Amino acid sequence: MNTKLSRRDALQTAGACLLAATAWPQAFGQPAAAPLRMLCSGPAGSIPDIVARRVAESLTRDHARTTLVDNRPGAAGQLAVGALVASAPDGNTLLLAQGAIATVYPSLYAKLAYDPQADLQPVSFASEMALALAVGPAVPSGVGSVRALAQWMRENPKLANAGSPGIGTMPHLLEAMLFQQAGAPWQHVAYAGGPPAMVDLLGGQIAALVLPEGMLRQHKATGRLRVLGTSGAQRSSYFPDVPSLVEQGFKELVLREWFGFFMPARVSPQVIDATSELLRKALEQPELVAAFAEAGMRATSSTPAAMSASIATERAYWQATLKGLNIRVE
Repeated sequence: MNTKLSRRDALQTAGACLLAATAWPQAFGQPAAAPLRMLCSGPAGSIPDIVARRVAESLTRDHARTTLVDNRPGAAGQLAVGALVASAPDGNTLLLAQGAIATVYPSLYAKLAYDPQADLQPVSFASEMALALAVGPAVPSGVGSVRALAQWMRENPKLANAGSPGIGTMPHLLEAMLFQQAGAPWQHVAYAGGPPAMVDLLGGQIAALVLPEGMLRQHKATGRLRVLGTSGAQRSSYFPDVPSLVEQGFKELVLREWFGFFMPARVSPQVIDATSELLRKALEQPELVAAFAEAGMRATSSTPAAMSASIATERAYWQATLKGLNIRVE
């Protein structure tokens, strides 16, 4: 076998090796040993926290780069966004947050402390999941469907409330659309993330709660809450005994939440692309994929361009939807 390389081939091979060897330091700034700070929009134990920590573990283990998760819950993710916007554009800071910060909030909030298009650079999707509606001990055990819950809310308007991880989050918007279509009066109770909302649901302080399916599995299994419907196109593999919202007559309520990575403005396109590729490798690790599945979500990744295009499409959808729901935060 002839293994002799031409001068051109040799140069191309050397260039590829050099790029592979230096992509990580270049992607996240100098010095290469500086820790990567991964801002997270949710509190400890929340879905975004699980995503952030699993990805951070993979980056640290497989790419020899110390990655530290910095939880900044509150204001439905806007505190974490603010921390990202204030960070240096050196590639050493990432944000893991719900897609709503870029797709929903521009139409929801009359004033934002950041410009989603100018201040946030999409890097890669991270995960996606279906949502589920649950009720706790504040709702009688005989209430076993969305229609039955709506009837109970009409009969008990002072008790008719539902919690969410924050104003404008996907759980909040699903509640708004669902209860509007069901004709149920309700009051929204916003929390700084899913875990504190779960505490109040289980304690009977709120009647209902929408969260990603993975956060409800344990408590459904022990009987501490009841799941009345899921937001996927088909029945959930996690809750095969629970009819989807579509099955219960809410044909348009097929909704999935996604989380993704962002970097601040002024980070170079080369750094964004290199970072996206490294995240793709982390998100394809079998251990991470399995851990996400156990938590009720699917690991996913994308190029920055594909993520940007998806955000633009969703932003247009939510602009029209929020207008129809008459939801606006002044």
